[in-house]
Formats: sequence, structure tokens, C-alpha cells
Amino acid sequence: MMKAILLAAAATAAFSGAAFAEFPDRAITWIVPFGAGGVTDITSRRLAERLQAELGQPVIVENKPGAGGIVGSQEARIAAPDGYTVLLATSGPFGIQAALSPEKLPYDPLGDFEFIHGVTASPQLIVANYDAPFNTMAELVAYAKEHPGDLNFGSPGVGTAQHLGGELFKRAAGIDLEHIPYTSGSTQMVDLAAGVIDLSFEYQTVVAPYVDDKKMKVLGVTLGERLKASPDIQSVAEAGYPDAVNVGWTFLAVPKNTPEDIRARLEEAMAKVMNEPAIVAQVESDGRSVVNLKGHQPGHDYISAEIAKFKAAAEGISLK
Repeated sequence: MMKAILLAAAATAAFSGAAFAEFPDRAITWIVPFGAGGVTDITSRRLAERLQAELGQPVIVENKPGAGGIVGSQEARIAAPDGYTVLLATSGPFGIQAALSPEKLPYDPLGDFEFIHGVTASPQLIVANYDAPFNTMAELVAYAKEHPGDLNFGSPGVGTAQHLGGELFKRAAGIDLEHIPYTSGSTQMVDLAAGVIDLSFEYQTVVAPYVDDKKMKVLGVTLGERLKASPDIQSVAEAGYPDAVNVGWTFLAVPKNTPEDIRARLEEAMAKVMNEPAIVAQVESDGRSVVNLKGHQPGHDYISAEIAKFKAAAEGISLK
């Protein structure tokens, strides 16, 4: 009897180990809930390449834009919980919209997903068309007050971190800026460079080529202090607008009920990727930082606190 029990236990352990070792045995889909060319897309493709090297299977990035990230997030929610679909969960559809319009979400950010690892946290740069008649935040605010209703700002969609960045700044500065939502960060940048829109609150990775080509200029950064990588850029707090501080964040997530051993495999692989010196250096060179939180509970607690913060910080902001 004892021999039979030991044999059964060994067989169970072997099966469990084999199941763990077999994942992944095919390609993994990495959903980006925004269009190609934006910061989430650029970051995801870089990290997916490294994750592929760790897992030994292709990690294919798929862009699923729409409704400020809701469309792609919902697609990840209804995917099979088998580890073969992962989502770059961002602060727009997982934090801001969860705080301001939870009834509009077809999913529960905290209840329908399990978090694998933190990815990045990043402020927005306040950028204007290169020919705009202002060069600093003070000049922007003065111009907006002298020309009420004339200025607008673009974002990759309603409820995104970039949208909130603009809303927080205009409220903190006491100015009127019309919000122009896009479905793609790259389209927004093309229009800003062409002068179709006036301003954007976007990430350094996205705006850098346009700034280098003198199609855009940087007025400030949505931080409490200056960026280490760009100490010449004034922070919103330094300019007198501490209530405009805003940081977007991302986490890698999977659908709820993904098996624990599969989550563990993904967690270990992502931890290695996010701690690679080259990845850390590249993230920091882009004006961001790594969110070094591994596993579901730390991610859940972080996002829960951010939702509470957004509720308090964005009270009264419309997501229209």
C-alpha cells in the first residue's frame, strides 16, 4: 500500500513538473490596447523580444486599439486563462477609467486579471508644435489666458494617462484647453507636428524624434522634480503647478484563473527581463523607471492605491 502511494505521488509530481516544463509550447500573444507607434507599443515590442528569449517561444505583439484601451483589455479578459495571452495593462483603462467611470468598463481591473510583473512608470512631457507662440509653461499659461478657448491638446484616447495629464494641468493652471482624443499615439504626433493640434502630454520615447527634428518643442514634464536624464526640462511642480504631477504606469497581466504554475513561469521570466541592466538603462534613458513589483498581490495593491489616488486627483474631470 505504501509503495502504491509513493508511486502515485511520484507520478503526480512528474506530471505537474512536465506540465510546468511544457509551458510554453507555442507562441504567446502580447496584447497592446493602443495603436502602433505609441509608447506602449514601442515598449512592448522591446520587452516581448526579451521575453521570447527567456521563454523559448515567439511572443507576438498585437495592437488592439479603441475606447482608450478598453477594447484590447476586454479582449484579454475573455481570452483563455492558459498563459498564451498576456496584456500590457496601463493606467488609463486600469486606473483612470476605473476611478472615474467604472460603470463603462466591461471588466473589473482588480477582479478579472492577475498581475505578473510591473513594467514601467513614466511622466508625460508637455510638448507643443515647434512654431507655437510660447516656449515655456509660463508663456503657455499666459497665452491660454489671453486667448481663452483657442488651444487644444491631443491624447491617444479618452481616459488615458495622457488625457488625465492634460486635464490636471489645465485645472492646476486655471486655463481652458480642449481635449482632442485619438485612437493612436502615432496619429496624434503626426497632427501635432503638422500644427493640426496645439499641444500634447506624451511620453519621451514618442516625442523625441519630433523634438530632434524641430517639429515639436518641450515645455515641461509632469513630475515633482526634474528628470535626471533631461535636467533642462522644468517640472510642473517647479513651475508652480504641483497638482499637475502625473505618472503613467504599466503592468503585465493575464486573465483571472490562469494556473499558478504558468503564472510563476511568466513571473520569473519577466523578472529577469525587467532586471536586465540594458533594459533598466534603456527605460531610464527614456525618462521612465522600472516598476519592480513581481507577482499578483503587489500589483493588485499598487493599482488599487492608484485608483484611489485618481479618484481624489481627478474629481470633476469629464471623460467625454
